[in-house]
Amino acid sequence: MSGREDEDEFDDKVETELVRRPDRAAAPGFSLVVVAGASRGQTFTIAPGHPSRVLVGQSPMCDLRIDDRLVSRRHAAFEILRGKLRVTDLDSTNGTSVQGVAVLDALLAGGEVVTMGETQIRIDRLADQAPAEIPSAVRFGAMVGASPEMRALYPLCERLASANVPVLIEGETGTGKEVLAESLHELGPRKQGPFVVFDCTAVPPNLVESALFGHERGAFTGATESRKGVFEEAHGGTLLLDEIGDLELPLQAKLLRALERSEVQRVGSNRWIRVDVRILAATRRDLDHEIQAGRFRDDLFYRLAVARIELPPLRRRTGDVLVLAQHFWRQLAGKDMPFPPDFARRIADYAWPGNVRELYNAVARRVALGELAPIATLRPNPPRAPGVPRPSSPPRPASGAGFIEEILALDLPLPRARERVVEEFERRYVQRVLAAHGGNVGAAAAASGIARRYFQLIKARHKG
Repeated sequence: MSGREDEDEFDDKVETELVRRPDRAAAPGFSLVVVAGASRGQTFTIAPGHPSRVLVGQSPMCDLRIDDRLVSRRHAAFEILRGKLRVTDLDSTNGTSVQGVAVLDALLAGGEVVTMGETQIRIDRLADQAPAEIPSAVRFGAMVGASPEMRALYPLCERLASANVPVLIEGETGTGKEVLAESLHELGPRKQGPFVVFDCTAVPPNLVESALFGHERGAFTGATESRKGVFEEAHGGTLLLDEIGDLELPLQAKLLRALERSEVQRVGSNRWIRVDVRILAATRRDLDHEIQAGRFRDDLFYRLAVARIELPPLRRRTGDVLVLAQHFWRQLAGKDMPFPPDFARRIADYAWPGNVRELYNAVARRVALGELAPIATLRPNPPRAPGVPRPSSPPRPASGAGFIEEILALDLPLPRARERVVEEFERRYVQRVLAAHGGNVGAAAAASGIARRYFQLIKARHKG
């Protein structure tokens, strides 16, 4: 069976489970009605199954824009959760209150008044209604997710893949922003062109301009030859500006000029070079907050955020922990090795602060080390009553296989031993998946369920 057929079989199995899942039950909607302040009379209705959080604030990118000098650019977020309306203050300057009580996070039933600055918003509960129809697909390109929160995003992703507008992808560290960006490229009209990633945190500040726009020979000390920047490398394709919120202000101005003119000027040159590039940007930061703090240009923000996708953290993706863990297990261990039930139990009740990346690493450790793998997701043992013995630990396996036994025989400290095992596993895995795909890095990365750049980093780490 081919890798694609194997994935199709997995998708079909998950979709069958979705049919049985009761996430289509009728639920109430809510209406946000501005009853006091300069924006009085504005309303916004949130229906069940709304694909993302509803943002409220001064920013033009907010769903409900408030004209109030005491309201932050991105002040608060609303979302339907288990039949209630959840309001979350987004680290606003002047805070959010419900019925006169300051809150950071609260569940509303309807009838409450939420105050932000000089603005008051009444929460009206609407009659129960069926959620908007969402697809049963459990993936978008390399992006895997069967939760209602993810499936509601896929129609938007499909539309944006076929478009040519800049897209801002927001989300916590490890939510899969780069994987989504590469999927937008691979499923769009530019898929035959290059997909180039520029990580704004990975290049020293004095070299960022050269990395972005290129340089001519002799432009600075060490510039022994002319080099293209990432804009030229991405000509005809897509450029992902990763962690754009970390780019320093002087370079933001130069980036804005390049985006507006679709031209770049290499360091040390007075010639402009025309480029045809689709821009995607990703950030873990709240750029509205960065603008308010004076650390990010609002004109650059508007240029990048023509469209916007907010990836939810894994803790908000109902049921996706097990779906993703099983997906990664099949990619790393193969379909013939069953997914261990004890591992499933241990990972289910955990907040996953590192999100999908942390989950992937946990699965990789379990595949490599078996029951010897440390489980960082275990909760502390509850206090024991006097005289109650500590629960016995599960028996260790009598023997390990191959290189694990060899490393155990070295009597290394646990962190170093674990590192050696994972290194050897990664090396063997990369060799195997590359061989299965004729050395094609793009195909091997897709089969591995990770972004091409991350696969290349792993490959380079174990070269030779």
